[in-house]
Amino acid sequence: MPSSTDEIKQVIILRADLDMGKGKLVAQGCHASLLSFIETEKIDKEIAEEWINAGQKKIVLKLSGEESLKKLYDAFRFKKVPCSLVNDAGLTQLPPGTITALGIGPWKSADIDIFTSKLKLY
Repeated sequence: MPSSTDEIKQVIILRADLDMGKGKLVAQGCHASLLSFIETEKIDKEIAEEWINAGQKKIVLKLSGEESLKKLYDAFRFKKVPCSLVNDAGLTQLPPGTITALGIGPWKSADIDIFTSKLKLY
């Protein structure tokens, strides 16, 4: 059995400072998951497939502030970890272009935990 640092997981970070309804929150998390998975497939199809076959482990965390989310995104991009920011279309609760979520991976837990281990579960 692989250690927890060897496992493949996906992390979704949702903005806790926005007044999104529960349905909106779930939709933004789904966008982050799918977009980030697509990025992983581009970089490493084997990791994407391993994650699918292992049950698609996801961790959902929270963070406040657009700038904080952008900094995390930049840090993961610098480390070459697949990730994707979600910009809302502005059709319902938020102004167009509002950054609502960040999807990270699926990727190696050790590479993700470097930047997310201190964040709280949503």
